Amino acid sequence: MDYLKGHLSLEEQAERLLSRGLLADKDELIRRLTAVSYYRLSGYLYPFREPGSDHFRTGTELRVVWDRYCFDRRLRVLLLDAIERVEVAIRTQLVYHFSQVHGPFGHTHEVHFPGLKVGEYIEWREALIEETQRSKEPFKEHFFKKYGDCHQNLPIWMVSELMSMGSMLTFYKGVEKSIQDQVGGHFGMPDDQLLAWLRSLYAARNICAHHSRIWNRVLGYAPGFPQKNKHPEWHLKDESGKNLIVGNRVGLVLIICRQFLKLISPTSRWQDRVNELFDEYPEIPVPDMGLPLDWKNHPLWK
Repeated sequence: MDYLKGHLSLEEQAERLLSRGLLADKDELIRRLTAVSYYRLSGYLYPFREPGSDHFRTGTELRVVWDRYCFDRRLRVLLLDAIERVEVAIRTQLVYHFSQVHGPFGHTHEVHFPGLKVGEYIEWREALIEETQRSKEPFKEHFFKKYGDCHQNLPIWMVSELMSMGSMLTFYKGVEKSIQDQVGGHFGMPDDQLLAWLRSLYAARNICAHHSRIWNRVLGYAPGFPQKNKHPEWHLKDESGKNLIVGNRVGLVLIICRQFLKLISPTSRWQDRVNELFDEYPEIPVPDMGLPLDWKNHPLWK
C-alpha cells in the first residue's frame, strides 16, 4: 500500500485539527505546531478521539492537550533524574563486589561471565573497547599514558564510568549469582527482581532520553512485583480485586524509583518534586498511568 499523505503547511495543519473538533485559537494553535510537530502532538490528541473516528470528543480543548504535553515533558525530566541515581548506585555496588572477587581486570576474561550466552560477552567487550577508544575523559588519557605499556584495558572501576545503562545491565546479568546476590541484597531484593526492575527502568530511560511520550504509555516490559508473602504492600487490591498499581505503566516506574531513592538518597526531595508536578496538573487522569486516584497515600509512595 502506497503512503499518499503529503506535506501540509502550518496553516493547513491547524485547519485540519480545527475541522476535527479541536477547540483552539487558530493563531495559538499554529504557534504550538511551530514548536511541536503535528505528528508529535497527535500522540497527545489521540486519547481525545471519538472511537473509530478522526474527530475529537465534544469539548476537546487545546489547553487541556497542551497541559498533558507539558506534564509529560517535566515527568520525563524527573524520571531521568531518579533513574540516573539508581543506575550509578547499582553500578557502584556491582563494580565493588565484582572487583573484590576478580580484581581490576576481571572483566577481560569471559569465564567470569557465566550468565551470558555465546557471543554476548564478545559483543559486550567490543562495545566497551569502542567506548574506551571514543572517550576523551582525562582519566583514560592519564591511565594509558602511565600504564599503557603494560595494559591495553582500563580497570573495571574506570571502564564502568564509560558504560551505557544497557552495558551495565549486561554486566549484571553476566556475573556469577553470588555477586548478583550481594548486589541485590544491598538493595533488599532478590537478584532476579533487581534485574527485572533494572530492565523496566532501562526501557523507561530510553523513552525519556528520546523525548517520547511516557505519561500514559503501555510499557513493553512489565517488571513484576516482589513476593506477596514478604511484601504484601505491593499486592493491595481495589474493590474489584485488581491490583492498585498496574504492572506495565509509568506509575509503577515512579514507585520503583521511590523505593530505590529511599535507600540511595533518603534526604532527596525527588518525591516532593513529583508531588508538586501532579498538584500543578490536577486534571491528569492518573488511572491512565496505572495508579489509583489516591496513589499518594499508597504505603509504597509514603
